[in-house]
Amino acid sequence: MPLDARIASLEERHAALERRIMDEDRRPAPDAMELSRLKIEKLRLKEEMERLRHHRVH
Repeated sequence: MPLDARIASLEERHAALERRIMDEDRRPAPDAMELSRLKIEKLRLKEEMERLRHHRVH
């Protein structure tokens, strides 16, 4: 997969995770463990996107 396509795919997954986090947080009794898991995954994706963007520049 070309680098730009990989970054775009990660961006889509990152946005989907953001929506899931917002949905979970709006529930009357949010699942703290699920929120934590989603936030960790979102951060992992962000870090990978930054790494790929840095690689693309250099």
